[in-house]
Amino acid sequence: MILNQISLRWPLPKSFLSYFPRKFSPTISLKPSQNSQKCFSRNLSRPKLACYAFDEFPNQENEENLRGIEFLQLMEHRGIRGNCQTYLWLLDFCLNSGSLVDCKKLHGKILKAGFDKESVLCNKFVDVYCALGDSDGAVKVFEDMPNKSVHTWNKIISSFVAKKMSSRVLDLFLDMVEENVSPTEITFASVLRAFSGHAVAFCYVEQIHAKIICHSFISSPIICNLLIDLYAKNGLVVSAKKIFDNLCMKDSVSWVAMISGFARNEYEEEAIRLFCEMHISGVFPTPYVFSSVLSGCTKAKLFDVGEQLHALVFKYGSSMETYVCNALVTLYSRMANFVSAEKVFCKMQCKDEVSYNSLISGLAQQGFSDSALKLFEKMQLDYLKPDCVTVASLLSACASIGPLCMGEQLHSYVTKAGMSSDIIVEGALLDLYVNCSDIKTAHEIFLTTQTENVVLWNVMLMAYGKLDNLIESFRIFRQMKIEGLIPNQFTYPSILRTCTSVGALDLGEQIHTQVIKTGFQFNVYVCSVLIDMYAKHGKLDAAQVILRRLNNEDVVSWTALITGYAQHDLFAEALKHFEEMLHRGIQSDNIGFSSAISACAGIQALNQGRQIHAQSYVSGYSEDLSIGNALVSLYARSGRIEEAYLAFEKIDAKDSISWNGLISGFAQSGYCEEALKVFAQMNRAKLEASFFTFGSAVSAAANIANIKQGKQIHAMIIKRGFDSEIEVSNALITLYAKCGSVDDAKREFLEISEKNDVSWNAMITGYSQHGCGNEAVDLFEQMKQVGEMPNHITFVGVLSACSHVGLVNEGLGYFESMSKEHGLVPKPEHYACVVDLLSRAGFLIRARKFVEEMPIEPDAMIWRTLLSACTFHKNVEVGEFAARHLMELEPEDSATYVLLSNMYAVAGKWDCRDQTRQMMKDRGVKKEPGRSWIEVKNSVHAFYVGDRLHPLADKIYEFLSELNKRAAEIGYVQDRYSLLNEVEQEQKDPTVCIHSEKLAITFGLLSLSDSVPIHVMKNLRVCKDCHSWIKFVSKISNRAIVVRDASRFHHFEGGICSCRDYW
Repeated sequence: MILNQISLRWPLPKSFLSYFPRKFSPTISLKPSQNSQKCFSRNLSRPKLACYAFDEFPNQENEENLRGIEFLQLMEHRGIRGNCQTYLWLLDFCLNSGSLVDCKKLHGKILKAGFDKESVLCNKFVDVYCALGDSDGAVKVFEDMPNKSVHTWNKIISSFVAKKMSSRVLDLFLDMVEENVSPTEITFASVLRAFSGHAVAFCYVEQIHAKIICHSFISSPIICNLLIDLYAKNGLVVSAKKIFDNLCMKDSVSWVAMISGFARNEYEEEAIRLFCEMHISGVFPTPYVFSSVLSGCTKAKLFDVGEQLHALVFKYGSSMETYVCNALVTLYSRMANFVSAEKVFCKMQCKDEVSYNSLISGLAQQGFSDSALKLFEKMQLDYLKPDCVTVASLLSACASIGPLCMGEQLHSYVTKAGMSSDIIVEGALLDLYVNCSDIKTAHEIFLTTQTENVVLWNVMLMAYGKLDNLIESFRIFRQMKIEGLIPNQFTYPSILRTCTSVGALDLGEQIHTQVIKTGFQFNVYVCSVLIDMYAKHGKLDAAQVILRRLNNEDVVSWTALITGYAQHDLFAEALKHFEEMLHRGIQSDNIGFSSAISACAGIQALNQGRQIHAQSYVSGYSEDLSIGNALVSLYARSGRIEEAYLAFEKIDAKDSISWNGLISGFAQSGYCEEALKVFAQMNRAKLEASFFTFGSAVSAAANIANIKQGKQIHAMIIKRGFDSEIEVSNALITLYAKCGSVDDAKREFLEISEKNDVSWNAMITGYSQHGCGNEAVDLFEQMKQVGEMPNHITFVGVLSACSHVGLVNEGLGYFESMSKEHGLVPKPEHYACVVDLLSRAGFLIRARKFVEEMPIEPDAMIWRTLLSACTFHKNVEVGEFAARHLMELEPEDSATYVLLSNMYAVAGKWDCRDQTRQMMKDRGVKKEPGRSWIEVKNSVHAFYVGDRLHPLADKIYEFLSELNKRAAEIGYVQDRYSLLNEVEQEQKDPTVCIHSEKLAITFGLLSLSDSVPIHVMKNLRVCKDCHSWIKFVSKISNRAIVVRDASRFHHFEGGICSCRDYW
C-alpha cells in the first residue's frame, strides 16, 4: 500500500533496492501492515519514508544523522540517478532542516544533473532561498529561469519587502510589467507594503495606484487598506478618504488606517467622528484604534470625549494594552488630571519607556517637578532606561524648581548615558542653565555642541536677552550668520525683544530689514514681536502698517498694538482698535481685555470699561489677575472708591500691581488721602512695595502738599534701595517742588545720574511754579545742550516760567521754536500759556488778536486766562469779549461769573457787577468758596472766608487784629473794599471780608515754633490785598511764609515775595 502511494509520484526501478546500503539484516521482508501506522504517525521526510517502506527503520542516532545530501550520495553510490521529484523531496528536506549549505550543495548537484531549467525546481529554489534568507541566491535562480510564473515574481518581491529593500521591489515590479506578467492582488499588496515607511517618491505610489485601477483591484480591501495608509502618511488625507469611501467591504483594518490617518494629520475631530461611525456600524475596535483616537482627543483638547472613550476601552477589554494605557496617561496628563493619570499608570501590567515618559512629561509641563523627578527614580528601579524625550522633560522639571543641584546631577547622568549630543537634550540642558541664570555654563555647553542646530543659537539669544545684554546677543546673531546658519521664525523675535527691552530701536530697525530680506515679513510670530517693538517705542504708525499687511488675523499682534496705544496715553485709539479687532471676529485674550480696560481708565470711560469687563467675564477670564488689576485702576481713577475696593478685594492673589493700581488711581482722581491710607495699609501688612508703588505714593503726597509724609516715604525709598530708580526720583522732584521746597527738588534732580525727559520737565515745571523763571529758562537751555529732546510738557513748563516773570520776547521765541526747530504741534495748553504771557504783561489787545488768529478753536482755558488778566488790568472791553465766549463754552462754571463781576467792580461799573451776580443767581450757578489749609502737629486745619468755626477762633481773630495793627504801622493799607461800593462798605461786617489765607497764616503763627516755616495752601488765586498783607506779616514776624495758590507758589520772607509782585 505504501509502495503504491509512493509510486504515484515517483516510479521506482526494480534495481533500486539492490543498490540500497544496509546496516541491518539482508533478509528483506515487506510488512506494510506493520509499518503503515509507524509511517503515518510521524512527521517524516520523503527519504525517510522510503526507508520505512522497506522496513529499514534506523535507530535514533542514525535518524538524527540522516541528511538529504547524504541520501543523494548513497543513491549515487549505488548508481541510482535521481529525477526531478527526487530533488524536490530533497529541497523540502533542506527547507525543513534550515540548512542553506545543503541547499547550495544540492543546487550544485542539480546543475550537474542538468535539471536547472526545470520550472518546478527553479520555483522551489526561489522558495527555499527566500525562506532561508538568501535573497541574492533567489535572485540568481530567478534571473536564470526561462519561464517565470507570477507566483515566482510575488515570491521574489516579497523577499525584498521583508528585507525593506523598496528600490529593488520597485525595479522588480517594473521588470514584471515589461515582461507582460499580470500582477495579482498579492503583487500589488507586496509593492505597497514596500513603499510604506520608506523613502520612495510618492509619484510611484500614484502610478501603482493607476495600475491597480487598470487591473480591477480597486475594490480589494487588502490593497485599499494599504493605499489609505500610504496616502494618509503622505498627508493626502482627502485622497485617502476617497479610497475609503469607495471601498465596499470595509474591514477593521480599513477603519484603523483611515482613523489613524486623520489623527496623524491633525484632523482629530474627523478621526473621532469616523470612530463614532465605526462604532455604530458594529465594527469591533482594535486597541490600535483606541490609541489613535485617544491621541486625537489629546491633541484637539477634546478631553470630555477622551474620558468617554476610556469607558469604551474598559468595555472592549483593551484597558490592559500598553499603548492604549500610554495614550490614556497622556490624555489625563494634558488635562492636568493626574489622579486619573496615575491610576491608569499604576494599573498597567507592562510599563514601558513611553508610559513613564508620558507621565513625567505631563507632570513637568504642569509644574509638578518634584513628582516628575520621583517618578524618574521609580523608572530606574524598574530597570527602564529613559529616552531623550524623558531626559529633556526631567531637565525642564529641574529648571522650574529653581535649585541647580538636581539639574547638575541629571546633567552628569546624561553625560554617562551618552545622551549629551542629542539635539533635544542639548536644548533642554541649555534651557536648564539659562532658566537657573547660569549663563556662563550655558555658554560653555553651547560651545561644545557639535550639531549646527539653530534652536540652540535661539536659546542663547534668549539667554542674553534675559540679561538685557544686547552686545552679546548681537554678537551671537552675527556669528550665526557668519557660520551660514539660516535664522528661523524664533531667531528674530529673540533679538528683537532684547532691542525692545533696552530701547535700541535703531538696531531693531536693522533687524527688521533682515526679516524682510529673509522672507519672514509675513510670519505672524515675527510680525507680532515687531509690532510690539514699534508700539512700545511710540512708533505706532509703523506698527499699524505691519499689522495691516498681515494675512492672518492674529490676536497677539492686535493686542500688541492696542497695548502700545494705551501705554502712550492714546486711549481713544486703543479702544477704537479694540472694537475693530472684535468686529473682525478676533476673540480677545486676557492681555487685550486688560489693555482695553486700562484705556477706559485713562479717559474715565467707566461705562465702556464695565462693558469690556462683562465681555472678559463671558470669555472665561473672570479670575484673571491682569484684568482684575485693570478693573481696580478703572474704578480708582474714576473716583469710585467703594467699587475700587470691591474689585480689589475680589483679587485672590494680589500683587504689587494690584496695590499700585489702587494707590495711583486714587492719587490721580484727587483722593490722595485715600491713596496714602492704602499705602500705609500695605506697609502694615508688610508687603513688598515696588518702586512704582513708591512713585504713586510720593505723587499722592505731592498732590496734597503733604511734605511730612512725603519725607517719610522718601526715607523708606532710601532704605529699600529704590532711590536710584529714575521714576522714583522724578516723583520726588515733583513732591518737593509742589510742597514749596524747590531747593530739595533741585538737590534730588542733581543726584540723578542719567536724567530722562521726565526729570528735566519736573524740574523746569518746579521752577516755573515757584516763579523762578530765569532758572527754568537756563535749565531748558541745558536740557537742549545735553541732547535731550524737549516735548509738549517741557514747553508748557518753560512758557509758564516766562509768563510768571514777564519774559515776553523769550516766551514768544520758545513758542515759535516748537514747530520750527522741534517739530512739535502746539496744543491748547501752549496757546493758553502765550495768552497768559501777553496778558499778564498788559498786552491785552495783542493777546486778543493772538486768540483770534489761532489755528485751533480756543477752549475755555484760553478765554479764562484772558478774562483773568482783564480783571487785573481793568480792561472791560476785552474782558467782556472773553466772557461772552467763555459763557458759551461753560455756562455753568462759576469762575467766569466771579471774574466778570470782579472786573466790573475794580472798574467801578457797579450796575454791571450787580447784573452779573443776578445772572449767576438766576442760572443757579454757585461760587466755589475760597478755602485754605495748614498742617499743624499732624492735623490739617481748613479755613473759609470769615470763618469762626475753628475752636481757637477767638484767639485767631485777636492775634489777627494785632498783626493788622503792627503791619499798618510799617505801611500796610488794607484793600478789602475794592470789590464793594460805598453803601456795601458801610453795611458790611469787616470780619466777613477776612480771607481764608489770613486766618490760616495767623493760626500757624500762633501754633508753630519760630523755626518752622508757615506752609499754606489755597484753592483760589491769592488776592492783591492778601498778597500785600502777607509780605508785611513776614517782615514783622520774621518768619518764612510759603503760600501755594491755584496758579503758583509765593515765598514770603522779610517783606519780599518771590514773585516780585508779578503774578
